[in-house]
Amino acid sequence: MRFQAPESLSEQIAQHLGHRITSRDLKPGERIQELKVSGELNVSRGSVREALLILERRHLVEIFPRRGAVVSDLTPERVNSLYDIYINLLVMLGTKVMERWSDENLTGVVAQVKQIQSALDGVSTNSSDAPEKVMEAGFDLMRYAYGLVENPFLEETLENFRPAISRTYYVALKHFRDGFGETERFFTELAEAILSNDSDRLQRAIKTFGEHQRHQVLSILEEEASS
Repeated sequence: MRFQAPESLSEQIAQHLGHRITSRDLKPGERIQELKVSGELNVSRGSVREALLILERRHLVEIFPRRGAVVSDLTPERVNSLYDIYINLLVMLGTKVMERWSDENLTGVVAQVKQIQSALDGVSTNSSDAPEKVMEAGFDLMRYAYGLVENPFLEETLENFRPAISRTYYVALKHFRDGFGETERFFTELAEAILSNDSDRLQRAIKTFGEHQRHQVLSILEEEASS
């Protein structure tokens, strides 16, 4: 039996602030004041301090002596470092899914793919929250894969990367509608590779789409820096 401990207050605060950072509500270089956050959320400064340490481990903030916590910059160097590792971790996850694949998992995979397809259909109908739903559906598929692979170390590592990856996704959202066909092709290719038990095809699909995302984010950051 597996027991799930309730999230600590510090973790809840970290998720709240993390979402504000990934969604670009809090900008790179912006200072996060413990006193202000504790007052807004009606929590202790100690809990906020612990939350900031969590966000530092997730590379969303940097903590400096006498200056405190500031939102970390999202630079091309950080993006490249992140995707260098993340793409390979996803390939590992996908490969392990293929090794453990069985027909009894078919229903679950089909359900996850349909959820993503539904979110993609929302993009074509100009639903305002469709891009965010596609992003969350993709994470849901990844979490479903955790259950098939049963590797707690891989799961924990990928989950720790999720806030930083979410941040890059939000950077690309404003251009998402123009290129969502690439996302649709990726998930279709992914499902077909799994169902046909083609590990090489699955790895190519993950690497190709990962590089597409990397290039898209880097292009947007370059565009913003020059404007």
